[in-house]
Amino acid sequence: MELKKAEKRYHLRTRDYAQLAAFRHALRKFLRFSEAAAGEAGITGQHYQAMLVVRACPEDARVTINDLAQQLLIKHNSAVELVDRLSHEGLVVREPSSADRRKVELRLTGRGRQVLAKLAGMHRRELQRIGPVLKVFFARLSR
Repeated sequence: MELKKAEKRYHLRTRDYAQLAAFRHALRKFLRFSEAAAGEAGITGQHYQAMLVVRACPEDARVTINDLAQQLLIKHNSAVELVDRLSHEGLVVREPSSADRRKVELRLTGRGRQVLAKLAGMHRRELQRIGPVLKVFFARLSR
């Protein structure tokens, strides 16, 4: 009987659980797609995510390693190691910060932009494909 009390307290029905499970499944499928697409391009999903953060920054601004760590929800030293791997693969370069010489700023290389553009296009197409399902989910959620 405790379960029913909890469900009443939080206003949950089987339909709500089904919607949450369907949303979780859609997210997992998208993440699996993303990992596979990155792997086919010869990089990891985390490499793709990091490159996306760097490229999403406005042209007149730069991403620091600290910014990257915050965006990816990882520790600073993990971001340093990630940037080391990206740099070794020729996907990003470190440049001294013009504002603070203690910091370095990240920039995609030409190769990095090419790899990212290909993957971003694939991700956009996948989101366009699954978008209607997500739209229905959010419409039902907001009722």
